[in-house]
Amino acid sequence: MNTTSPGPDSAPMRIPARSGVAVQLAKGMTIKVINTHGHQVVDTWAFNQDDIGESMSMEHSRTSMLKLVPKVGDTLLTNHRRAILTLVEDTTPGVHDTLIAACDRHRYAQLGVVGYHDNCTDNLAAALARLGLKPQETPCPLNLFMNVPVRGNGQLGFAQPVSQAGQYVALRAEMDLIIVMSACPQDVTAVNGMMPTDAHYSII
Repeated sequence: MNTTSPGPDSAPMRIPARSGVAVQLAKGMTIKVINTHGHQVVDTWAFNQDDIGESMSMEHSRTSMLKLVPKVGDTLLTNHRRAILTLVEDTTPGVHDTLIAACDRHRYAQLGVVGYHDNCTDNLAAALARLGLKPQETPCPLNLFMNVPVRGNGQLGFAQPVSQAGQYVALRAEMDLIIVMSACPQDVTAVNGMMPTDAHYSII
């Protein structure tokens, strides 16, 4: 699992199913996150490379964007209200999520899973540990490709992604940062079409 900084125009690199990777990006670099098979959610976090206590924040970003889901041109903010990532390209229908917390062992226990189940919270910790870092908390991720319908009565749902194989988003770093991507292991609800798969990324 890659925890280094690939060169510009890198070939696609794998985010293994049910696992996470951490990548260092310099300010101005752009990362493409590819939904290789079309139905895989990628939980995504970003941290200030010089201060891991500053991280991409969905609540601060929603306040700035005044919308639930970022669109091309929108900039995501940190918990210090500073720009960290900008969505510069999106070839999907634009269905992503900023509301749902990363899955963890408690979530799977509530869903009736007995024993350990891979989860995005542990994937985040493991990816950062390979860089010698430890998150101070698990921020709410930007859930790329995740389809969480918000119904008219305010209720939320969990549905299969609407993206197609090979579609992607591109995110530009607005500071020197560490981005962590987890190919979500959720196979109890429909969010990954009940079948977690690899995803890929490349630096462009």
